[in-house]
Amino acid sequence: MAVDEGVAPATESGDGTTVHRLKPNAVGLLGVVFMAVATAAPITAMTGNVPFMVSSGNGVGAPASYLVAMVVLAIFSVGFTSMAKHITSTGAFYGFISYGLGRTVGLASGLLATFAYAVFEPALIGIFSTFATTTLKDQTGVHVPWWAFAVLMLAINATGTWFGVSVAEKLLVALLATEVTVLAAMAVSVALHGGGPHGFTFAPVDPVNAFKGTSAGLGLFFAFWSWVGFESTAMYGEESRDPKKIIPKATMISVLGVGVFYVLVSWMAITGNGEAEAVRAASSANPLAMFFGPTERYVGHWAVDVMQWLMISGSLACGMAFHNCAARYLYALGREGVLPSLRSTIGRTHARHGSPHIAGLVQTAVSAVLIGAFWAAGKDPYTGTYVLLAILGTMAILVVQAVCSFAVLVYFRSHHPESRHWFRTFTAPLVGGVAMLAVVVLLVSNMGAAAGPESGSLVLKATPWLVALVAATGIGCAQYLKRRSPDRYALLGRTVLEETKER
Repeated sequence: MAVDEGVAPATESGDGTTVHRLKPNAVGLLGVVFMAVATAAPITAMTGNVPFMVSSGNGVGAPASYLVAMVVLAIFSVGFTSMAKHITSTGAFYGFISYGLGRTVGLASGLLATFAYAVFEPALIGIFSTFATTTLKDQTGVHVPWWAFAVLMLAINATGTWFGVSVAEKLLVALLATEVTVLAAMAVSVALHGGGPHGFTFAPVDPVNAFKGTSAGLGLFFAFWSWVGFESTAMYGEESRDPKKIIPKATMISVLGVGVFYVLVSWMAITGNGEAEAVRAASSANPLAMFFGPTERYVGHWAVDVMQWLMISGSLACGMAFHNCAARYLYALGREGVLPSLRSTIGRTHARHGSPHIAGLVQTAVSAVLIGAFWAAGKDPYTGTYVLLAILGTMAILVVQAVCSFAVLVYFRSHHPESRHWFRTFTAPLVGGVAMLAVVVLLVSNMGAAAGPESGSLVLKATPWLVALVAATGIGCAQYLKRRSPDRYALLGRTVLEETKER
């Protein structure tokens, strides 16, 4: 399909109507990597998850948890990227699963993925608002209510999506570079000083220790949680240059690059404190001391101040990336006309910027409603909004990842038997799918502990049922279309770039 790089193309769908496309060739390999890594939010994952893993999970074995998770996710990505070489669609999981396991399972998975990313944005708005309010008060004495920062982030995210992926990419590159730099500075400084007060310790990276501690399952779950969103690379296939090569590379770079970074930073944070001291710091009233302590000792107090501000920008980058993901899933569902009215609304792209601008505004409205609801219910933006919505979204996306692995198995057997490989298209997706299901079990069995003070929340108790309801809605809609509108049913998950379709 030949397209003008300066405009968003439009093509004819199977039923003769116009399908609006995203702007092609808008982002390269590094841009896709940055968009994916932003969803992982390295500084938020480290400062938010590691202290909890050390205090209540697998103790000093937290870095080993990241090592285990990296290996599992790399195996999952082998099958995922094999399929990305054949199918390029902004719907990612939606398109992959539709081709592998059929349109009905595809629509259910597409709704689940959309649901997950839709609730991730308000979750990140909650933690962003908390970081911003706390840091501003601590460093300047000025108190600004958290909801003011929530409104600011909603506006920034909506604006970034409106003007296209290239604008969002530039913002994310700047935000990510700074947060990665300050964490790396702490880790490298500890290493150059020969370790912490007791020298180097290798117990934190011993894989055996990932399965020890107060609650190894909780620690492992938080490790996997820290990667949520890495698979978003596939969503930018239609907007990237040479997607068949870029998307597989970007996915593996994201998984392995983030994994090595997580292992190194968490290992040096524990080493910089000392093992016993790290556990005490993580269990204290100020668990961030686990990172602030070695940063101040080996880099300087200024770096602690900078780190606090970067926790704000890091959560902003993460929320912005999730907003882009949700908008693209909404757009992917809309342009195929699951409901006819959606094709002319959320299924449209901006005439100039080639962005899913209406879908982005819809996602902004969804986030605003959820933030308002949690505020009206008196929930704390961090312990309530962030934690509860993050757990809800994580359960949904883990289920979709597992289903996607099994879709890879079927896809290469039925569509491309000549491309089947004992590891890439069979063993890797099978192991990845089983491992993803195991992580879902870890989440369900540790939800109460992960939610902390919100362990008795109605939202938490309803989480598995909400996920099941969304999936059932997708199955029901697909079956309705199959019986009443076969032409629309035939389009489900089938809008892909022609030059990469069915190679």
